[in-house]
Amino acid sequence: MLRINLLLLLAVIVSALYLVQTQYASRRLFTELDQTITKGRQLETERERLQVEQRAQSAPGRIEHLAQQQGLQAATPAITAYVRDNRGVGEH
Repeated sequence: MLRINLLLLLAVIVSALYLVQTQYASRRLFTELDQTITKGRQLETERERLQVEQRAQSAPGRIEHLAQQQGLQAATPAITAYVRDNRGVGEH
């Protein structure tokens, strides 16, 4: 009878230790998941901010203003230089 009681006591202790270890791992994983979700939200906010900034930077009015400041002008046939390849069609 004593052996059975010791065996049962050992089984209870082992199962209790396993339960503690499992709960610890569960809490650690939950904390990691929460941190990952938070980081994902931060990245999504940053992506949206960058998209807004990209749209602002590529606005046609802004590009035209910058081109005028730098003395650039629109391409027209009068200022377009054409390059012709005088080599034969089959030669490379």
